[in-house]
Amino acid sequence: MTSEHTDRLFLTRFAWLSIGAAVLTIALKTTAYLLTGSVGLLSDALESLVNLVGALMALAMLTIAARPADEDHAYGHSKAEYFSSGVEGTLILIAAVSIVITAIPRLITPKPLEQVGLGLGVSVAASLINLVVALILLRASKQYNSITLEANAHHLMTDVWTSVGVLAGVGAVAITGWERLDPVVAFLVAANIIWSGVRIVRMSALGLMDTALSASDQNLVRDALMPYMQDGVQYHALRTRESGSRKFVSLHIIVPGKWTVQRGHRLLESIEADIRNVLKSVTVFTHLESLNDPASWDDTDLDRIEITPAQPVKKLATKKIKADVTQ
Repeated sequence: MTSEHTDRLFLTRFAWLSIGAAVLTIALKTTAYLLTGSVGLLSDALESLVNLVGALMALAMLTIAARPADEDHAYGHSKAEYFSSGVEGTLILIAAVSIVITAIPRLITPKPLEQVGLGLGVSVAASLINLVVALILLRASKQYNSITLEANAHHLMTDVWTSVGVLAGVGAVAITGWERLDPVVAFLVAANIIWSGVRIVRMSALGLMDTALSASDQNLVRDALMPYMQDGVQYHALRTRESGSRKFVSLHIIVPGKWTVQRGHRLLESIEADIRNVLKSVTVFTHLESLNDPASWDDTDLDRIEITPAQPVKKLATKKIKADVTQ
Protein backbone atom coordinates (compact mmCIF):
# COMPACT_ATOMS: atom_id res chain seq x y z
CA MET A 1 0.00 0.00 0.00
CA THR A 2 1.43 3.40 -0.99
CA SER A 3 1.95 6.29 1.43
CA GLU A 4 -1.01 8.09 -0.16
CA HIS A 5 -3.35 5.18 0.55
CA THR A 6 -1.97 4.97 4.08
CA ASP A 7 -2.84 8.65 4.53
CA ARG A 8 -6.37 8.02 3.25
CA LEU A 9 -6.80 5.14 5.68
CA PHE A 10 -5.58 7.44 8.45
CA LEU A 11 -8.62 9.63 7.81
CA THR A 12 -10.89 6.95 9.28
CA ARG A 13 -9.63 8.08 12.70
CA PHE A 14 -11.39 11.40 12.14
CA ALA A 15 -14.58 9.51 11.28
CA TRP A 16 -14.34 7.66 14.59
CA LEU A 17 -13.89 11.01 16.33
CA SER A 18 -17.07 12.25 14.65
CA ILE A 19 -18.94 9.09 15.68
CA GLY A 20 -17.90 9.53 19.31
CA ALA A 21 -18.91 13.20 19.30
CA ALA A 22 -22.30 12.35 17.74
CA VAL A 23 -23.10 9.70 20.37
CA LEU A 24 -22.15 12.05 23.20
CA THR A 25 -24.10 15.03 21.84
CA ILE A 26 -27.19 12.90 21.20
CA ALA A 27 -27.15 11.84 24.84
CA LEU A 28 -26.67 15.41 26.06
CA LYS A 29 -29.29 16.99 23.81
CA THR A 30 -31.85 14.28 24.50
CA THR A 31 -31.31 14.91 28.20
CA ALA A 32 -31.80 18.64 27.59
CA TYR A 33 -35.08 17.95 25.75
CA LEU A 34 -36.36 15.65 28.50
CA LEU A 35 -35.55 18.31 31.10
CA THR A 36 -37.19 21.21 29.26
CA GLY A 37 -39.74 19.67 26.89
CA SER A 38 -38.46 22.10 24.21
CA VAL A 39 -39.27 21.05 20.66
CA GLY A 40 -36.37 23.22 19.58
CA LEU A 41 -33.98 21.11 21.65
CA LEU A 42 -35.67 17.98 20.28
CA SER A 43 -34.97 19.20 16.75
CA ASP A 44 -31.37 19.74 17.77
CA ALA A 45 -31.15 16.16 19.07
CA LEU A 46 -32.64 14.82 15.83
CA GLU A 47 -29.98 16.58 13.81
CA SER A 48 -27.30 15.02 16.02
CA LEU A 49 -28.81 11.63 15.20
CA VAL A 50 -28.27 12.48 11.54
CA ASN A 51 -24.70 13.40 12.45
CA LEU A 52 -24.19 9.88 13.80
CA VAL A 53 -25.54 8.21 10.66
CA GLY A 54 -23.44 10.53 8.51
CA ALA A 55 -20.33 9.75 10.55
CA LEU A 56 -20.92 5.99 10.18
CA MET A 57 -21.34 6.43 6.44
CA ALA A 58 -18.18 8.54 6.34
CA LEU A 59 -16.25 5.78 8.11
CA ALA A 60 -17.42 3.19 5.57
CA MET A 61 -16.68 5.33 2.51
CA LEU A 62 -13.30 6.56 3.76
CA THR A 63 -12.32 2.93 4.28
CA ILE A 64 -13.31 2.09 0.71
CA ALA A 65 -11.67 5.24 -0.72
CA ALA A 66 -8.37 4.26 0.91
CA ARG A 67 -8.15 1.07 -1.16
CA PRO A 68 -5.57 1.12 -3.96
CA ALA A 69 -6.54 0.72 -7.61
CA ASP A 70 -7.35 -2.83 -8.72
CA GLU A 71 -8.42 -4.72 -11.84
CA ASP A 72 -12.04 -3.60 -11.54
CA HIS A 73 -11.26 -0.02 -10.43
CA ALA A 74 -8.24 1.07 -12.42
CA TYR A 75 -8.68 4.72 -11.38
CA GLY A 76 -8.92 3.91 -7.68
CA HIS A 77 -11.82 4.12 -5.23
CA SER A 78 -11.64 7.79 -4.24
CA LYS A 79 -15.06 8.60 -5.73
CA ALA A 80 -16.64 6.59 -2.90
CA GLU A 81 -16.37 9.75 -0.79
CA TYR A 82 -19.13 11.36 -2.84
CA PHE A 83 -21.59 8.69 -1.75
CA SER A 84 -20.90 9.54 1.87
CA SER A 85 -21.44 13.28 1.44
CA GLY A 86 -24.50 12.66 -0.76
CA VAL A 87 -26.11 10.37 1.80
CA GLU A 88 -25.33 12.80 4.61
CA GLY A 89 -26.89 15.67 2.67
CA THR A 90 -30.03 13.60 2.04
CA LEU A 91 -30.28 12.67 5.73
CA ILE A 92 -30.03 16.35 6.62
CA LEU A 93 -33.05 17.09 4.42
CA ILE A 94 -35.00 14.22 6.03
CA ALA A 95 -34.16 15.59 9.48
CA ALA A 96 -35.43 19.03 8.42
CA VAL A 97 -38.80 17.55 7.42
CA SER A 98 -38.97 15.70 10.76
CA ILE A 99 -38.35 18.94 12.63
CA VAL A 100 -41.15 20.72 10.78
CA ILE A 101 -43.59 17.86 11.46
CA THR A 102 -42.67 17.92 15.15
CA ALA A 103 -42.92 21.71 15.47
CA ILE A 104 -46.32 22.21 13.80
CA PRO A 105 -48.43 20.75 16.67
CA ARG A 106 -46.41 22.75 19.21
CA LEU A 107 -47.06 25.94 17.22
CA ILE A 108 -50.81 25.23 17.24
CA THR A 109 -50.88 24.15 20.90
CA PRO A 110 -47.90 25.65 22.73
CA LYS A 111 -46.66 24.07 25.97
CA PRO A 112 -44.61 25.63 28.77
CA LEU A 113 -40.90 24.77 29.08
CA GLU A 114 -39.42 23.28 32.23
CA GLN A 115 -35.99 23.46 33.91
CA VAL A 116 -34.79 25.83 31.19
CA GLY A 117 -31.52 26.75 32.92
CA LEU A 118 -30.30 23.15 33.32
CA GLY A 119 -31.46 22.21 29.83
CA LEU A 120 -29.62 25.13 28.28
CA GLY A 121 -26.45 24.23 30.17
CA VAL A 122 -26.51 20.65 28.86
CA SER A 123 -27.16 21.85 25.30
CA VAL A 124 -24.29 24.36 25.47
CA ALA A 125 -21.92 21.56 26.49
CA ALA A 126 -23.04 19.49 23.48
CA SER A 127 -22.56 22.45 21.14
CA LEU A 128 -19.02 23.04 22.38
CA ILE A 129 -18.18 19.39 21.67
CA ASN A 130 -19.51 19.75 18.12
CA LEU A 131 -17.58 22.98 17.59
CA VAL A 132 -14.25 21.46 18.62
CA VAL A 133 -14.75 18.33 16.50
CA ALA A 134 -15.95 20.39 13.50
CA LEU A 135 -12.82 22.56 13.56
CA ILE A 136 -10.61 19.45 13.74
CA LEU A 137 -12.42 17.82 10.80
CA LEU A 138 -12.34 21.01 8.73
CA ARG A 139 -8.59 21.32 9.20
CA ALA A 140 -8.09 17.66 8.27
CA SER A 141 -10.32 18.00 5.19
CA LYS A 142 -8.13 20.81 3.85
CA GLN A 143 -4.90 18.99 4.68
CA TYR A 144 -5.97 15.72 3.03
CA ASN A 145 -8.40 17.16 0.45
CA SER A 146 -11.29 14.99 1.68
CA ILE A 147 -14.82 15.96 0.63
CA THR A 148 -16.20 13.47 3.17
CA LEU A 149 -14.52 15.18 6.11
CA GLU A 150 -15.42 18.58 4.68
CA ALA A 151 -19.12 17.66 4.46
CA ASN A 152 -19.03 16.20 7.96
CA ALA A 153 -17.30 19.29 9.33
CA HIS A 154 -19.75 21.72 7.72
CA HIS A 155 -22.64 19.60 8.94
CA LEU A 156 -21.31 19.80 12.50
CA MET A 157 -20.82 23.56 12.14
CA THR A 158 -24.42 23.82 10.96
CA ASP A 159 -25.36 21.88 14.07
CA VAL A 160 -23.43 24.40 16.17
CA TRP A 161 -25.21 27.40 14.63
CA THR A 162 -28.50 25.54 14.89
CA SER A 163 -27.87 25.00 18.59
CA VAL A 164 -27.12 28.70 19.00
CA GLY A 165 -30.48 29.50 17.40
CA VAL A 166 -32.31 26.98 19.55
CA LEU A 167 -30.67 28.28 22.72
CA ALA A 168 -31.67 31.79 21.74
CA GLY A 169 -35.26 30.63 21.19
CA VAL A 170 -35.48 28.82 24.52
CA GLY A 171 -33.94 31.80 26.27
CA ALA A 172 -36.42 34.13 24.59
CA VAL A 173 -39.32 31.95 25.76
CA ALA A 174 -37.98 32.05 29.31
CA ILE A 175 -37.70 35.85 29.20
CA THR A 176 -40.86 36.78 27.29
CA GLY A 177 -43.11 33.89 28.22
CA TRP A 178 -44.24 33.63 24.58
CA GLU A 179 -44.18 29.85 24.16
CA ARG A 180 -44.71 29.91 20.39
CA LEU A 181 -41.18 31.26 19.99
CA ASP A 182 -39.89 27.73 20.58
CA PRO A 183 -41.55 26.12 17.50
CA VAL A 184 -40.85 29.26 15.45
CA VAL A 185 -37.14 28.80 16.14
CA ALA A 186 -37.53 25.12 15.21
CA PHE A 187 -38.85 26.21 11.79
CA LEU A 188 -35.83 28.49 11.36
CA VAL A 189 -33.59 25.60 12.33
CA ALA A 190 -35.24 23.42 9.67
CA ALA A 191 -34.71 26.12 7.03
CA ASN A 192 -31.03 26.35 7.92
CA ILE A 193 -30.67 22.56 7.77
CA ILE A 194 -32.37 22.43 4.35
CA TRP A 195 -29.91 25.00 2.97
CA SER A 196 -26.97 22.98 4.30
CA GLY A 197 -28.38 19.69 2.96
CA VAL A 198 -29.00 21.08 -0.52
CA ARG A 199 -25.46 22.49 -0.67
CA ILE A 200 -23.87 19.19 0.37
CA VAL A 201 -25.99 17.15 -2.07
CA ARG A 202 -25.13 19.56 -4.89
CA MET A 203 -21.42 19.31 -4.10
CA SER A 204 -21.63 15.51 -4.17
CA ALA A 205 -23.56 15.48 -7.45
CA LEU A 206 -20.99 17.70 -9.12
CA GLY A 207 -18.25 15.30 -8.05
CA LEU A 208 -20.11 12.27 -9.39
CA MET A 209 -20.61 14.15 -12.67
CA ASP A 210 -16.81 14.51 -13.07
CA THR A 211 -16.87 18.30 -12.81
CA ALA A 212 -13.70 20.05 -13.97
CA LEU A 213 -11.07 21.27 -11.53
CA SER A 214 -11.46 24.75 -10.10
CA ALA A 215 -10.35 27.73 -12.18
CA SER A 216 -7.37 28.25 -9.88
CA ASP A 217 -6.19 24.65 -10.34
CA GLN A 218 -6.59 24.89 -14.11
CA ASN A 219 -4.54 28.08 -14.10
CA LEU A 220 -1.78 26.26 -12.22
CA VAL A 221 -1.73 23.63 -14.97
CA ARG A 222 -1.58 26.27 -17.71
CA ASP A 223 1.21 28.11 -15.89
CA ALA A 224 3.19 24.86 -15.68
CA LEU A 225 2.78 24.40 -19.46
CA MET A 226 3.85 27.91 -20.43
CA PRO A 227 7.65 27.34 -20.35
CA TYR A 228 7.25 24.53 -22.90
CA MET A 229 5.40 26.62 -25.46
CA GLN A 230 8.48 27.24 -27.59
CA ASP A 231 10.37 25.51 -30.38
CA GLY A 232 7.06 24.76 -32.06
CA VAL A 233 5.54 22.93 -29.07
CA GLN A 234 1.80 23.43 -28.54
CA TYR A 235 -1.02 21.75 -26.60
CA HIS A 236 -4.79 21.36 -26.79
CA ALA A 237 -7.64 19.14 -25.56
CA LEU A 238 -6.87 20.03 -21.93
CA ARG A 239 -9.43 18.22 -19.80
CA THR A 240 -9.63 17.98 -16.02
CA ARG A 241 -11.83 16.31 -13.44
CA GLU A 242 -11.85 15.57 -9.73
CA SER A 243 -12.69 12.26 -8.08
CA GLY A 244 -12.79 12.57 -4.31
CA SER A 245 -9.30 13.51 -3.19
CA ARG A 246 -7.69 12.64 -6.54
CA LYS A 247 -7.43 15.00 -9.50
CA PHE A 248 -7.07 14.03 -13.15
CA VAL A 249 -5.51 16.05 -15.98
CA SER A 250 -5.26 14.97 -19.61
CA LEU A 251 -3.97 16.89 -22.62
CA HIS A 252 -2.41 16.50 -26.05
CA ILE A 253 1.09 17.83 -26.67
CA ILE A 254 1.82 18.77 -30.29
CA VAL A 255 5.43 18.78 -31.49
CA PRO A 256 7.14 19.10 -34.90
CA GLY A 257 6.87 15.89 -36.88
CA LYS A 258 10.64 15.62 -37.28
CA TRP A 259 11.13 15.05 -33.55
CA THR A 260 12.29 11.59 -32.48
CA VAL A 261 10.11 9.45 -30.24
CA GLN A 262 12.76 9.71 -27.51
CA ARG A 263 12.72 13.51 -27.57
CA GLY A 264 8.94 13.59 -27.44
CA HIS A 265 8.91 11.09 -24.58
CA ARG A 266 11.35 13.17 -22.51
CA LEU A 267 9.17 16.25 -23.07
CA LEU A 268 6.04 14.45 -21.85
CA GLU A 269 7.83 13.11 -18.78
CA SER A 270 9.00 16.62 -17.90
CA ILE A 271 5.52 18.13 -18.41
CA GLU A 272 3.84 15.46 -16.29
CA ALA A 273 6.38 15.97 -13.49
CA ASP A 274 5.80 19.75 -13.48
CA ILE A 275 2.01 19.32 -13.29
CA ARG A 276 2.40 16.88 -10.40
CA ASN A 277 4.57 19.46 -8.64
CA VAL A 278 1.86 22.15 -8.73
CA LEU A 279 -1.14 19.90 -7.97
CA LYS A 280 -1.40 17.46 -5.10
CA SER A 281 -2.74 13.91 -5.67
CA VAL A 282 -3.01 14.30 -9.44
CA THR A 283 -2.92 11.71 -12.21
CA VAL A 284 -1.67 13.12 -15.54
CA PHE A 285 -2.35 11.66 -18.99
CA THR A 286 -0.51 13.06 -22.01
CA HIS A 287 -0.77 12.20 -25.68
CA LEU A 288 1.89 13.13 -28.23
CA GLU A 289 0.82 14.42 -31.65
CA SER A 290 2.54 15.82 -34.71
CA LEU A 291 2.19 19.41 -35.95
CA ASN A 292 2.49 18.09 -39.48
CA ASP A 293 -0.46 15.66 -39.32
CA PRO A 294 -3.94 17.20 -39.99
CA ALA A 295 -5.50 14.49 -37.81
CA SER A 296 -3.84 16.09 -34.79
CA TRP A 297 -6.40 18.89 -34.96
CA ASP A 298 -9.49 16.67 -35.11
CA ASP A 299 -9.75 16.42 -31.32
CA THR A 300 -9.46 20.04 -30.23
CA ASP A 301 -13.08 19.80 -29.07
CA LEU A 302 -14.15 17.82 -26.01
CA ASP A 303 -15.21 14.85 -28.18
CA ARG A 304 -13.17 13.69 -31.14
CA ILE A 305 -14.91 14.27 -34.47
CA GLU A 306 -16.20 11.02 -35.95
CA ILE A 307 -15.14 10.14 -39.48
CA THR A 308 -18.20 9.73 -41.68
CA PRO A 309 -18.70 8.62 -45.33
CA ALA A 310 -18.99 12.34 -46.18
CA GLN A 311 -15.25 12.65 -45.43
CA PRO A 312 -13.61 10.23 -47.91
CA VAL A 313 -10.24 12.01 -47.81
CA LYS A 314 -9.83 11.47 -44.07
CA LYS A 315 -11.04 7.90 -44.45
CA LEU A 316 -8.29 7.19 -46.95
CA ALA A 317 -5.76 8.89 -44.70
CA THR A 318 -6.79 6.63 -41.84
CA LYS A 319 -6.31 3.53 -44.01
CA LYS A 320 -2.86 4.78 -45.01
CA ILE A 321 -1.87 5.26 -41.36
CA LYS A 322 -2.97 1.72 -40.54
CA ALA A 323 -0.98 0.39 -43.48
CA ASP A 324 2.11 2.30 -42.34
CA VAL A 325 1.81 0.84 -38.85
CA THR A 326 1.62 -2.76 -40.10
CA GLN A 327 4.67 -2.39 -42.30
